[in-house]
Amino acid sequence: MDIDAGADDDAFEDARERVDRPMLRLFTEYGRGQRGAFAVGLVSSIAARMLDLLPPLLLALAIDAVIRQEAAYSLFLVPDAWIPPGQSARLWLTAGVVAASFGLGAVFHWSRNWGWNKFAQHVQHAVRTDTYETMQRLNMDFFADKQTGEMMSVLSNDVNRLEKFLNDGLNSASRMVIMVVGIATYLFVMNWQLALVALLPVPIIAVFTRRFIETIQPKYAEVRSTVGKLNSRLENNLSGIQIIKTANTEPYEADRVEDSSQDYLDANWDAIETRITFFPGLRLVSGIGFVVTFVVGGLMVIGRPPGPLTASLTPGQFVAFIIYTQRFVWPMAQFGQVINMYQRAYASAERVFGLMDTPGRLAEVEDAPPLEVTEGAVEYDDVSFGYDDEAVLSDVSFDADGGETVALVGPTGAGKSTVLKLLLRMYDVNEGAVRIDGQDVRDVQIQSIRRAVGYVSQETFLFYGTVRENIAYGSFDATDEEIVAAAEAAEADGFVRNLPDGYDTMVGERGVKLSGGQRQRIAIARAILKDPEILILDEATSDVDTETELLIQRSLDDLTADRTTFAIAHRLSTVKDADRILVLEDGRIVERGTHDDLLAADGLYANLWAVQAGEIDELPEEFVRRAVERRARTDADD
Repeated sequence: MDIDAGADDDAFEDARERVDRPMLRLFTEYGRGQRGAFAVGLVSSIAARMLDLLPPLLLALAIDAVIRQEAAYSLFLVPDAWIPPGQSARLWLTAGVVAASFGLGAVFHWSRNWGWNKFAQHVQHAVRTDTYETMQRLNMDFFADKQTGEMMSVLSNDVNRLEKFLNDGLNSASRMVIMVVGIATYLFVMNWQLALVALLPVPIIAVFTRRFIETIQPKYAEVRSTVGKLNSRLENNLSGIQIIKTANTEPYEADRVEDSSQDYLDANWDAIETRITFFPGLRLVSGIGFVVTFVVGGLMVIGRPPGPLTASLTPGQFVAFIIYTQRFVWPMAQFGQVINMYQRAYASAERVFGLMDTPGRLAEVEDAPPLEVTEGAVEYDDVSFGYDDEAVLSDVSFDADGGETVALVGPTGAGKSTVLKLLLRMYDVNEGAVRIDGQDVRDVQIQSIRRAVGYVSQETFLFYGTVRENIAYGSFDATDEEIVAAAEAAEADGFVRNLPDGYDTMVGERGVKLSGGQRQRIAIARAILKDPEILILDEATSDVDTETELLIQRSLDDLTADRTTFAIAHRLSTVKDADRILVLEDGRIVERGTHDDLLAADGLYANLWAVQAGEIDELPEEFVRRAVERRARTDADD
């Protein structure tokens, strides 16, 4: 468990700074495939909103031309010959047109929602899957620098934020633009002087909005950062709940969660205070504009237009003006919410595309051929490797003939696991080359390497699912008979059959319902089922008792008999029969040979063997001193 999770700044801050115009990129890269849905949403929005604006015009016509009979009765696009005579008939005609506008408007509102939702949901799906696929292709050192909660925040919270803007935000934005333009047009057609009065708040709202954008954008970026840290803290603590309980540190961890949550609360509340101050301010400005419009319009109706205004206004037009002005207030007030959603989406888009643009993906040669394993011979040719400026391996060279078993031993932190991760191409070498049957692993398809190489780690991971699904992971077309045979070979069949549901037993999150030894035997069964040409055993029996280790070792002897095998072990007794043993110290091979050869050399291997044999008092002082230095360096790195 990382006790310092969340202590650093936003893990994606540098990546966000590299992203240019993320919202434009969102539309051009992901919206292009949903242009049809976008067009349906936009066109339907225009039609639906224009139909929403029709009833007040018809109401004004009914008041002036039908009820008061002070104006001519005419309908747009309807020939005068089709208009019936008489007040009642015209009143019914007006009512029918109003009803038709509501009915047709309902159809367009449905198609509007369908278009925007389809557009948003499909873009969300594409962005999330692309982000995850990008994340999978990144080097392992990327994951060493990031908390799981931070990456989950991008894949979940940030992508969902984009969907909310693409649906609710675009819907509200289109409604706002259409309503404002439509209402302004209707107002100018009816009375341009009063329309100018009604539109006076617009420049004030524009100034307010610009100030809001400048203020809220960095605050939302801080909110995204703090929620990522909070997720990381929670994920770490839930993963390490057993350690927390056994160490009796519940109050300490509760305080740390409270601190992370308080940071999120402070950042979010800062943004909320800005937002809740902005929106009422918009409504106040719009409301003042409405009151002024009401007073000026009323004076025009009674024939007393104020100041330089000279236009007159009919009662029907006045009613329509009031209704339109009220409707004008709401979309103008919504403008702030649209900007609010946009700023949130902008901050999320920066994080999403910042992750997508993160350098460090393993480059694959275009049209690279698949790896062809014939003998299973492996060659390390003067290999050096390091993370950033920190050297991990230096001048590592050795050969392994096909079918040989090569063991890697040495103190903690010597670089044993790193050596074999280069064979899997989890990382690329800085210098030198790693070859399988003469083929540089950098020149062949990455997937073909990992199909040919089986890997059993000391850190056994089981997926949430059944025992059967975990054994067959990566060999998804395996039959039940093959799964059971692999479990038998890994000495797992006996305990699996005693589980409540046998092979269909759910193992729980990360396999928590099973012991460490049981999990490791399932992982070994998974590798056996894969039947790889090359096998890597990285402390494969570290979590089992001595008796189970004996049984597993017997099965592993059969498994490794005819394939190239690399074994990492701290228990030297498990690898003493290897064809060759490589002894690493500080990233270099310092000794090599068989078990007997290395004991006879009386070097590092012999001292390590003496430690495990309990011959502590006979160890040379120089070995003890170097062990203390190595432990100090390891603790400092941790």
